[in-house]
Amino acid sequence: MADDRVLFACIILVAFICICQGEIVSVTYDKNSQEYKIHRHEAPEWVALAEFKNDINNTGWAYLDIKTSTNYDDEQQAFAAGMAEASHSASLMHDHWMNTVDGYCTEPYSAYCTKLHTFLQTNLDWMNEQIKTNTSTYWHMVKLFLLQVDGLSQGYELSRRSPDWSSLRYSGPGSTNLDPFGFYLFQVGGDLEDLEEALGKPEKSRVFGSGSCSAMIKMFPGNKDLYVSHDTWSTYQSMLRILKRYEFAYTVKDGLGVYIPGYMMTFSSYPGTILSGDDYYLMSTGLATLETTIGNGNSDLWKYVQPTNSVLEGIRVMAANRLATSGRTWSLIFSAYNSGTYNNQWMIVDSNKFKSGSYNMTDVLYVLEQIPNNIEYGDRSDVLMKQGYWPSYNIPYYPTIFNLSGGPAAVAQYGEWFSYDGSPRAKIFKRDFSKVVSMETMMKLMRYNDFQHDPLSKCACSPPYSGENGISARSDLNPANGTYPFGALGHRSHGGTDMKLTNMTMIKDLQFIAIGGPTHDQQPPFQWSKSDFGPKTPHQGHPDIFKFDPIMFDGSINIKKFDRYRG
Repeated sequence: MADDRVLFACIILVAFICICQGEIVSVTYDKNSQEYKIHRHEAPEWVALAEFKNDINNTGWAYLDIKTSTNYDDEQQAFAAGMAEASHSASLMHDHWMNTVDGYCTEPYSAYCTKLHTFLQTNLDWMNEQIKTNTSTYWHMVKLFLLQVDGLSQGYELSRRSPDWSSLRYSGPGSTNLDPFGFYLFQVGGDLEDLEEALGKPEKSRVFGSGSCSAMIKMFPGNKDLYVSHDTWSTYQSMLRILKRYEFAYTVKDGLGVYIPGYMMTFSSYPGTILSGDDYYLMSTGLATLETTIGNGNSDLWKYVQPTNSVLEGIRVMAANRLATSGRTWSLIFSAYNSGTYNNQWMIVDSNKFKSGSYNMTDVLYVLEQIPNNIEYGDRSDVLMKQGYWPSYNIPYYPTIFNLSGGPAAVAQYGEWFSYDGSPRAKIFKRDFSKVVSMETMMKLMRYNDFQHDPLSKCACSPPYSGENGISARSDLNPANGTYPFGALGHRSHGGTDMKLTNMTMIKDLQFIAIGGPTHDQQPPFQWSKSDFGPKTPHQGHPDIFKFDPIMFDGSINIKKFDRYRG
């Protein structure tokens, strides 16, 4: 992953010429020679076909659309899909690596990095053993995930060695024996914060109390529609973003000819990441899945985080997304092999169960919460019907999960900020949900942050408020010389970095509205050149200023603006 600036200047130049209007890449496979080849056009008998457009400077997003062919084995499709993605986005992958991963674990390894490498390698070895000895559909999905990562890695290396695309060939089958510290790290980024705790990293990446995403499921007045929306909260250096559509002709098992239910999905993502990570997905099954992180504050539970008999969170998510046809089956699939890492509250919305105008719906909303050694889930449509909305803001809903994860101790020490009903976002959602009567007003709520004037954003701080206390955080606007009772409320390069929204009509076509970058409705746009984080926070490939309008994403690279919204 060394930084070769001359080489990548060539890659970026070639990429810029091709992708301003969108670029087509295809991957072919010769079954006799077992050779994969990447083409800069739609080649006959392709295994994978991908279109890509880098529009980050204009809309805040790049766009990627990949499909695979039924004429090839699942394993060949997975590997080729990874190659196609990397050949399109090698320069973005390089920049995203430099911004988010570079320097995390460098040789000679620290004690923690040695433990982490051993953990990830042991876990990969255990999963590979299960793949060899199990013929179930679940392990078939795990195998395909790992093969796609290998294809991604090989495609990236080919692009590095041949930036002019003169020799983009790879011979041999893909492998599930991955480098734990290669691009696999992109896939397990959400797990790393919890692995730091479980493995005893001296300096943790996670700031105490830090929020990670807001979400709301909102019934339209009269139960005529259902809105599903999500804000990612993250570090600002992560703001190289790609909206993706995967249409993979996978079968439940090679040779059976029975295709997976979730063969197509759209989702928000990142360069080099074959999952969302935010998370926000729409599937061909009619399901939408999204989450906010709840974490774990009970140190006694970390002993349950083990490298065997567990599958890291993102791999379980993608298996469930591809195989499940309901909230219940999604929860069952996801719950197997709980890793106890990237501990989230998941919301599974089943658009097939939504009946416009009905006040007696069931199975529309399943809610699942995970902590180490514990998962609880159930149909929460009754709460959605009664309240008219379901909010999610990084605090467990289920009392058992709240209590086991250390919630009462946090409330006892710091007050209601850590309680389910008393946190600032809980109160803002409760106060303002009834104002949502359209897509525009839903977006306004999900982008809302008027922390200097909203009494619900106040805290025992100096000055007496925090940009963390909004639906879409702007912690960069907290004064660096302020005083704050805990780290999450302070000045840092962190906040809401996007907004996604769909409804029961759009979801049928896997469409959603997206806004890239921190909110600038009540606040000034975030600008690297005016931020004190700029000189010390890597942000290669980013626009200087994040002031973008909403766009409508339907999985293609043909993007339309959503002009009805005004911040």
